[in-house]
Amino acid sequence: MNKNRVRVVLVETTHAGNIGAAARAMKTMGLGELSLVRPREYQNHECYARASGAEDIIDRASVHSSLQSALEDASWVIGTSARLRSLKWPQFDAREAAEKVVEHSQAGTVAIVFGRESSGLSNDELGRCSALLTIPTANDFSSLNLGAAVQVICYEVMMASSNPGAASGSDNASDDSDAPAQQGEIEGFYQHMTEAMTRVDFFNPENPRLLEGRLRRLFNRSGLLKSEVQLLRGFFAAIEKKVR
Repeated sequence: MNKNRVRVVLVETTHAGNIGAAARAMKTMGLGELSLVRPREYQNHECYARASGAEDIIDRASVHSSLQSALEDASWVIGTSARLRSLKWPQFDAREAAEKVVEHSQAGTVAIVFGRESSGLSNDELGRCSALLTIPTANDFSSLNLGAAVQVICYEVMMASSNPGAASGSDNASDDSDAPAQQGEIEGFYQHMTEAMTRVDFFNPENPRLLEGRLRRLFNRSGLLKSEVQLLRGFFAAIEKKVR
């Protein structure tokens, strides 16, 4: 596993101490790539005190104004959640998810996304993820601190990467077109697809229902390659040209 390709993303963290705790959890398991999306505050005394030796991770963490910005170059994204959603996503427990993280990190950057302390990830944010990760807990007390959740996942990733059956870390793509598409390219594709469907009256932006979410789930599950995104966008461009 290429540890530089595994990124922890924290979305709208409220308490700076949780960012420090997450950084410490990452460092103890050999991970160092941290991205923050609109944190309320960080780099204060509480943040550094909870980091306790992982201050370097906080200092070089990237800060973003949107989740899309934090995921722009990621080729596989898994979002954490403690609750089930109305539209079901591919779902793994912590151990299964760690194996997927190690596997996908051979081909490109993997992002593990943690939501807000109080409400987690929104459905729209989950729609940007390839899969959903849950940490099994006691039925009568499912609340898990953010720093503890990051610790559990980072531990499982470290254990999965040390598994003799894990991929060696070599890149086997024959050329760039066979590489996984990055999230920036995939979001461009989704926008193009929505525009094309709207043109032919297959999609009504005023009454989207679950169509867009179902299509995101379909393509996220397939693991799009760069060449496939280009092919599909060419197809939608041909549809738009024909309609015009």
